[in-house]
Amino acid sequence: MSVWNPDNVRDVAESVGISALSDDVILNLSRDIDYRIAQVLEEALKFMRHGKRNLLGTQDVAQALRALDVEPLYGYETTRPLKFGEASLGPGQPLFYVEDEELDFEKLINAPLPKVPREISFTAHWLAVEGVQPSIPQNPTTADLRSQDLIPKGPGANPYLAALNGSETVTVKPLVKHIISKELQQYFERICDAVLDEESDEYRAAAFGSLRTDPGLHGLVPYFVQFIAEKVTHNLKNIFLLTQMMHLASALLDNESIYVHPYIASIIPSVLTCLIGRKLGNNNSAPTAHFTLRELAASLIGVICRKYSKASHTLKPRLARTCLKHFLDPNKPSGVHYGCILGLQAIGGSETIRVLVLPNLKAYDGVLKDNMLEDVSRRIEAEFVLGAIVKSLMTLEEDYHANMTNGSSGDGGLELRNKLMDTLGEVIGAKIFELGRPRLSYALLH
Repeated sequence: MSVWNPDNVRDVAESVGISALSDDVILNLSRDIDYRIAQVLEEALKFMRHGKRNLLGTQDVAQALRALDVEPLYGYETTRPLKFGEASLGPGQPLFYVEDEELDFEKLINAPLPKVPREISFTAHWLAVEGVQPSIPQNPTTADLRSQDLIPKGPGANPYLAALNGSETVTVKPLVKHIISKELQQYFERICDAVLDEESDEYRAAAFGSLRTDPGLHGLVPYFVQFIAEKVTHNLKNIFLLTQMMHLASALLDNESIYVHPYIASIIPSVLTCLIGRKLGNNNSAPTAHFTLRELAASLIGVICRKYSKASHTLKPRLARTCLKHFLDPNKPSGVHYGCILGLQAIGGSETIRVLVLPNLKAYDGVLKDNMLEDVSRRIEAEFVLGAIVKSLMTLEEDYHANMTNGSSGDGGLELRNKLMDTLGEVIGAKIFELGRPRLSYALLH
């Protein structure tokens, strides 16, 4: 028994010129039509359920026909409810049709024109200029900024400050959940384990080599930066670990495949800590071990200035101001002064030494002289600082182009020595004169 009326099949067959169809063929075609209609409705119901709707629409049927590779129905959809009219072709033969809406042309002509839609456009605005946020509608208002006052502040709000205060159990919940793949998580753990391994130099070298050359590590950059900051903050007495953190930062800066510029502001504090930190290492470390660490940190400061000073023209002045401030503080230990000299030389080269260091050497000579008279360890550190100063002053010799003889003797040599001591101080002036390089001496005097 077929739901579809067999007479409809017979009428369609006669309309296309097929008149001799047996009753069995018509009955089988009716059953096939029932199956096909049920198949289309079943697929359409699937689209309706996936669309989270309870009413079957014409779009669901069209999608079902497309999924079954059937020629779609041609026409258009409308959001207005359809009004059906009824016409009679004869007794018992009603015909239903969609009534067309009658439009009044006079009303259409006199109706106001719709508003012209606005064109799509893009505007640019400054989020911040030199660290100051301009007051424009696109930026947060003062009311939004006041809401930031509700955020917890103090040492407990920052894990690094909390660590310096002795509270190392503070946990900070990140504001944004950053998801990385399992492979990158394993890579990060392997690199961290290799960097902290004190026994295998080859293992560490392979890890640093991978960081310098492997692409696709940009998602891990903030994690490595945070790892460096945590280890430097919590392990100021471990020279080995601080050295490895500087090598790790150097490997990230050397990788040309990743974009490190947004994280430079987070890397610099760790590097400056290793450069001008007051106390690096413990009593078990070699007395001069921290000088090697400061030299490595100074080289990193030089790399950062060369690569990123063009994008941030205040980078060099801020670094130079920090180093000069610590250098002019007589209460700082000699290790800090050593790092400041190396840092200033790495930041601006001979020009920074000529402008910032040279005019302050005579005042610093007294600090250097007092340290020379202390115990053996203080005297060794003072000699390191003296060597760094002399090495930095040698860079000025290349910029001096005056015609000179290769040496001086007699009263001329003694006069030159006295001038150097008056300009640079007793300790530094005598050391420069002992080098026997008149060109350097006259470059410093002139």
